[in-house]
Amino acid sequence: MIVYPVINALKSKLFDQVIVSTEDAEIAEIGKQAGARVIQRPERLAQDHSTVVEVCENVLKTLEKEKNFPDRFCCIYPTAIFISIQDVLDSYKLLIKAPIPDVVMGVSDFNILPVQALEENHGFLRYKWSEYKGIQSQLHPKLVASNGTLYWARSKRFLGEKTFYTERLIGYEMPWVKAVDIDTPEDFKIAQMLAANLLFKEVDQ
Repeated sequence: MIVYPVINALKSKLFDQVIVSTEDAEIAEIGKQAGARVIQRPERLAQDHSTVVEVCENVLKTLEKEKNFPDRFCCIYPTAIFISIQDVLDSYKLLIKAPIPDVVMGVSDFNILPVQALEENHGFLRYKWSEYKGIQSQLHPKLVASNGTLYWARSKRFLGEKTFYTERLIGYEMPWVKAVDIDTPEDFKIAQMLAANLLFKEVDQ
């Protein structure tokens, strides 16, 4: 899984460096063989409660010490294996397009809109937001969510705010089938079914 995002990032030719952050020796070796530089991740950032923001902050500060601090960077999740070269290129175009955002986030629509949510109340299900009861779905507000694929950000602003959810945030929309975040065995099975159409064709280009 690690190899595909690295290869597509390299093929985009947008980056001075493609970096894999890890504390794991096997992952580090795979990253190097794929053409990436490896930055050793501290053990404190390799825990279940560690955040992507903390990891990106660690990498940026390492580059800053090397006097190699980038104006902007892209964080690509290694589990988001269906990101294409074109996704990397098109999302970058949004970062440099006026009005200039601080962050471009990979987002997708909801398969079931959150305004249709039901919650349990005294043993029975009730609308969470009753104002949408009976309203046709095409009249619901357009809602998207981070899909766990990529974030572009301006480095100094990111280090100052320590979040990808800035006021000047825009979304790069992707279909949910390209945003399968592999966290569970079920996710892996879905990815296997999608791979023939979404993965191998891209790598062969």
